[in-house]
Amino acid sequence: MNNELKKTLKPVQLWAIIVGMVISGMYCGWNYALELTSPVGFIIAILVVTLFYTTFMFSYAELSTAIPHAGGPSEYASRALGKFGGFIAGFSCLVEFLFATPAIALSIGAYINFLIPSVPAVVAALVAYALFVFVNCLGIEAAAKVELIVTIVAIGGLLLFIGAGAPHIQLNNIFGGQVFKGGLGGIFSAIPFAIWFYLAVEGGAMSAEECHDPKKDVPRGFILGIATLVVLSLATFFVTAGTSESSVLSATDSPLPTALEGIYGAGILSNAMSFIGLFGLVASLHGIIIGYSRQAFAMSRSGYLPKFLSKVNSKGAPVYAIVIMSLIGMIFVLTGQTAVIIVISSFGAVALYIISMISLFILRSKQPNLNRPFKVAYPIVPGVALLVALVFLVAVTISNLSTVFWVVGAYAIAVIYYFVYSKMQISIVKEFSKGINSEIS
Repeated sequence: MNNELKKTLKPVQLWAIIVGMVISGMYCGWNYALELTSPVGFIIAILVVTLFYTTFMFSYAELSTAIPHAGGPSEYASRALGKFGGFIAGFSCLVEFLFATPAIALSIGAYINFLIPSVPAVVAALVAYALFVFVNCLGIEAAAKVELIVTIVAIGGLLLFIGAGAPHIQLNNIFGGQVFKGGLGGIFSAIPFAIWFYLAVEGGAMSAEECHDPKKDVPRGFILGIATLVVLSLATFFVTAGTSESSVLSATDSPLPTALEGIYGAGILSNAMSFIGLFGLVASLHGIIIGYSRQAFAMSRSGYLPKFLSKVNSKGAPVYAIVIMSLIGMIFVLTGQTAVIIVISSFGAVALYIISMISLFILRSKQPNLNRPFKVAYPIVPGVALLVALVFLVAVTISNLSTVFWVVGAYAIAVIYYFVYSKMQISIVKEFSKGINSEIS
């Protein structure tokens, strides 16, 4: 085994990984927001979140083309803020991705349980998770081909849903009733679930090192990816919310099949949507496993995590990083707390976004001559992204104080680990150097 990744990805495969990582957010998860706010309130949250992700991804394209590295955000922050900043960025990415994956796996279990009630949701979630851990161990080329297929099927499913549901939209479902339900606090509380429409889209940066020509392929994949997601997320929300009551949507783990069942009754169409919905969930599960395994691989290679995590097999897959990180994710599947897991994942994401945009500003100042094949409209676009990300941090914190303590505790443990592990590494290097010097003398 070595620690070099293979350059095999093409732009369309990168696009599939980016869209695939996120597309499960269209099929489930976002609907829990309708327990906290009205559809109108959620529209406001979605528009703010869409503004953020659009500006963020253009800014992120500059970072990822200038520094095409499997570590993505941890590498950007390390160059801008030093080793500790790189570690915090990498840890934030792992929190985002490792908590997103159990939420998606649990949703897969819910969809399978919808189709086959005799199969427990948690059991189905664990089996699906394990299956795609195995697929990822076959290497990025095989993993990317699988991701492309399931992503295309998932997009087809959303287009089918939008086509079947759009003629039955009733605007009163969106603009009637308690329009100001939850007030401003409700909109703030809904932001993590609006983020779920786009969460993990930045994960494509971790695949930049495996692209044939990252300086051209990455911006193409990023821009096409975010454009695809904006259209799909807005259309999916309007059709679902326009055809179903909020109280029904907020109480289900499978909102799209539930919406079609409300229109056409239980039967072929709702069951078909459940089956196709599995492809969307699988695309995200599979894609995010690619993302967090590359982050762990890169953090290991940079000395943040144990060295064995940066070993790859004959297929070029970081198999130890894939398996060990996935085992951690599987532990959280056993909790069954999908909504809480989504909020924790959102905390990691927001922290990552803030650090990444700060890194962009610092790198523009510290390394003005860095080769930047793609340049964002600076400083306006990254400035908007940073400002909105700070609003996200306040919103997510205020509306989820009970969960914040768990997140703060996790970061405190991570900081302690960093300083203890760093000292251990320094001691090992010193002992090794002493041994070499004594042999020479």
